[in-house]
Amino acid sequence: MTTNAEHEAGELWVFGYGSLMWRPGFAYLERTPARLIGLHRALCVLSFVHRGTPERPGLVLGLDRGGMCRGIAFRVAAAARAETIEYLRGREQVTSVYVETMRQIELEDEARRRVRALCYIVDRSHVQYAGRLTLAESLHHVRQGHGRSGPNRDYVVQTVRALETLGYREGELHLLAERLGGNQQPVRTQESAPDA
Repeated sequence: MTTNAEHEAGELWVFGYGSLMWRPGFAYLERTPARLIGLHRALCVLSFVHRGTPERPGLVLGLDRGGMCRGIAFRVAAAARAETIEYLRGREQVTSVYVETMRQIELEDEARRRVRALCYIVDRSHVQYAGRLTLAESLHHVRQGHGRSGPNRDYVVQTVRALETLGYREGELHLLAERLGGNQQPVRTQESAPDA
């Protein structure tokens, strides 16, 4: 399922809440902390390609219903709009587990700008939607998961580090990283987070 994002003109904003935060893979003009209301970050997607296989699925993040998600907004030049959308579809839609949509986000800058951004929301009707898992179930999937993009453990640990750099802490995700042995840096506050 695709949006009309490629038919709109001008610059493109992209909202990253998982690996896009620390490995966007596309050129951008601006990188700004942002938040999305009405959806939250959840380890709710069984990974059959990037961080696992159908026989030994890993577990990756999706935007799921309710709450709020803090992440990174990337501003892409108008000239790179189509190329960026094509790249993201190739990366995020390998198995069509996400719904591509444009949503309003709030940039966490001085002006508190509101912009429309390209987002990938989990499709709850997809076979890879895992729903809410226990910590033990999540640990099982992450420990066994290894796919095209590497070990599932690295994905979780890198995401937690990206959140810490922004001064954010998400209890369940941080606890999972600690159980995996990858959360050894102290959590920094937003005031002490380095500019990126």
